[in-house]
Amino acid sequence: MDKNKFRFWILVSIVMISGFSQGMLLPLIAIIFENDGVSSALNGLNATALYIGILLISPFMEQPLRRFGYKSVIIMGGLIVIVSLALFPLWKSFWFWFILRLFIGIGDHALHFATQTWITSFSSAKKRGRNISLYGLFFGLGFATGPLLTPLVKINETLPFVVSSLLCLIGWIFIFMLDNDYPEQDIESNSFKETIQRFSQAWKYGWVAFLPPLSYGFLESSLNGSFPVYGLRIGLEVASVSILLTAFAIGGIVFQLPLGMLSDKFGRRNILMGILFLGFVAFLAASFFEQSIVLLTTFIFIAGMLVGSTFSMGISYMTDLMPKNLLPTGNLLSGVAFSVGSLAGPILGGTFIQFFENISFFTIISIMLLSIFFIVTFFGKQPTIQESEPVRLSK
Repeated sequence: MDKNKFRFWILVSIVMISGFSQGMLLPLIAIIFENDGVSSALNGLNATALYIGILLISPFMEQPLRRFGYKSVIIMGGLIVIVSLALFPLWKSFWFWFILRLFIGIGDHALHFATQTWITSFSSAKKRGRNISLYGLFFGLGFATGPLLTPLVKINETLPFVVSSLLCLIGWIFIFMLDNDYPEQDIESNSFKETIQRFSQAWKYGWVAFLPPLSYGFLESSLNGSFPVYGLRIGLEVASVSILLTAFAIGGIVFQLPLGMLSDKFGRRNILMGILFLGFVAFLAASFFEQSIVLLTTFIFIAGMLVGSTFSMGISYMTDLMPKNLLPTGNLLSGVAFSVGSLAGPILGGTFIQFFENISFFTIISIMLLSIFFIVTFFGKQPTIQESEPVRLSK
């Protein structure tokens, strides 16, 4: 196995373990708090700590990556996650756990930002869609299997945290087998002015590509955070809600790689336009068949097949558009867009359910997907920047 392949499989394995810990925490802490009588509003507030952590650390992530390299940032991010998970059993307190989840958001973002940027930097244009899709696939597999640890809470409330921490530690050790590498540099100094310039330049080249990650953040958090409330209000059983969410997740996992490979062949923008429009159609169709669990599950599965890849597809599209020396900034802004969408999802979804009782919840998702489809269609562009053409920042 050559160096790039070995490095790639180590990185996606780390991402899968990270996804596993995230997927475990969401339902586990929600169940523990629910059993302890914590209100649903406070329960939801605690869950936002992860995304708040991502947003808080985002402006400060690029300089350490450029200075210390990919490996160092992954090691530090992984260590923060491992220690935070291990500390959960220490003290069962709402605000202590809120702070720990905030630190997990910081650590996970450091880990994902570095692995994502590293993979996009060494992936050739012909395999970029495939590689980023595998990245998304492995995270999705981890996130989907994470909840399987939740039943361990019946044996001992601390057991899931300990097991998850140990799994992260095992994956973390493998990072030490990799040689460090650094993003392409174009400047020696790192002044605040130059940081702002990089953000401005990256936004200019790739702003359209940041919308698919934003839409995926919105989708994931609103489906997991707001749809269960809506589902119960329209008479669905708890088991049916779980089946629907699982159907969406499986659809996304199964079609990550095929869509990524299609994007390598037919172009990221073309595939994005197709999945956004067809995703809009699938969710719109779902809104008409809410009383049939079979048809509803079918359309949600189809929607997952289509839009479950919008995050990884957006990253690939951004990499096509972005000069190589701005890739760290582009990946950072993609993570910020995802976090903004994740925070907005439950807020807008909950507000929609409260004030539009007679309109299907899927309507708000359909409108969002159709809006982004039009933006990508009319404002998106085919890649014109060559990987060898860095952008110079003015002094």
